[in-house]
This record gives sequence, C-alpha cells and structure tokens, in this order.
Amino acid sequence: MDERAFARTAEEYAARLYAVAYRLLGNRADAEDAVQRALLKAFEARESYVSRWAVSTWLYRVLTNVCIDELRRRRRTPPEELPRGRSGTAVERLDLARALDTVPREARVLLALHYVNGLGYRELATIRGISVNTVKSQLARGKAILKRALEG
Repeated sequence: MDERAFARTAEEYAARLYAVAYRLLGNRADAEDAVQRALLKAFEARESYVSRWAVSTWLYRVLTNVCIDELRRRRRTPPEELPRGRSGTAVERLDLARALDTVPREARVLLALHYVNGLGYRELATIRGISVNTVKSQLARGKAILKRALEG
C-alpha cells in the first residue's frame, strides 16, 4: 500500500476508529492519541499488510492493541479523580464509564467493536485472534456484567 492509498484509507476510517477508542478509553484526548498511534503503527507496517484481511480488520486490530496497551498503562498509575457531573447526562455518562470499567478488558473491546462499529462475530474473531464461540461468550459475559453494574 503506497502513502497516498494509506492516507485515503486513514481518512476513511478515522472517525470509526475514534469511536472505538473513545468507548474503550473514555476520553477525547486519549482516544485521539490512540487513533494517531494506531495509524502511525499501521503506516510503519503497511508493507507487511496481508490482503487476505480486510483493511478495516487490520486497522481495528492495530487500534485495539494500542488501546489495550493504554489500559494496561493506566492500571500501573494511580487513577485520577473523576469529574463530578451536575446534569443528568453527565451523571449518566459517568455511571456508564464506571460500569464499563467493571467489564473485563477483552469483553469491553469486543462490546465496543460490535456495538459502536457494528462488526460481526467473524470479523471480531479475526481482529482479536480468537474463535467465534469465544467472541459470543465474551460478548454475553460483558453484557451481563454491564447490566448488573448499571442496575446496582
């Protein structure tokens, strides 16, 4: 893939990648940074891209790995004080963010890719390097944990 083709691809997928990164990381700045890092990594590795994978699958895989690295890094550093929202929507967003934090990392990644980007089980399995049955069970587990956390 040459530089121009990569630039067009990056532009085409940037918003979708951002949506996933935002869902996984929870804030605008970190999501933007993750997308930039993922696109840089993909650009640097563009010669190793294998055309048997859809470009979107390849980009989502790179992005989710970057996001997982960021989530691991966060676990090693003390959490920052969460801002207190006054309006109902801010409180709801905070509740959702806290509820998502209770979902295991892999299930959270799959939930974001499936519900934010509408990716199917097969593509999720390819992106994450797991079986379709594992995707289904991780999604079911993640939804159940999220539901309990939001109800509690």
